[in-house]
Amino acid sequence: MLKEKHYLKAPFDDAVLVILEGIDRDVERGEDMLMFGLCLVMLSSTFAPVAPPTVLLPLVALTFAISASCARKNYHNMERKLLASLAQLERHEQIMLRPIATVFTEHPMPSLTDSFNLLKNLKRTLKSMLGGLLLNPLWMPILYVMGMQICEEKNLGLLNRAIIDVERRLTGHPSDLYKQR
Repeated sequence: MLKEKHYLKAPFDDAVLVILEGIDRDVERGEDMLMFGLCLVMLSSTFAPVAPPTVLLPLVALTFAISASCARKNYHNMERKLLASLAQLERHEQIMLRPIATVFTEHPMPSLTDSFNLLKNLKRTLKSMLGGLLLNPLWMPILYVMGMQICEEKNLGLLNRAIIDVERRLTGHPSDLYKQR
């Protein structure tokens, strides 16, 4: 499958709306990835009577790791496609999409290599170790990758809010008129 390099397609009427639709679709895809991983983890309790914790808990950690990794890759692709699309727009159109681009610059996501490095994420590592000591040592990896999942959800939520704000400004939503006064 050929990867798209930007959100714009050849014949487009309003480039800003096309970009908003594309990035909104990608944000939904990222949220779906995270929700699918969470649903699989919730379903894992049905296997508890037949699978020992030494098998089930690593599978839970792996599920969180895969869903967070897919969402992170999706986030980086959104950023890359948005920057490529912004380069093709005129200045006034770029200004309309600035709040979305600001989310990417203010909340950069490190690479997956950095995210899985325990020494580069000492706060998350210590929290997962403490949680593992309180619950069960097998929960340490689960808590670590759950922290990655939470970080992904937070950034997708910020991105979703920025998209909604831009859409409201474009449509002239009545609540924005009160904010401007």
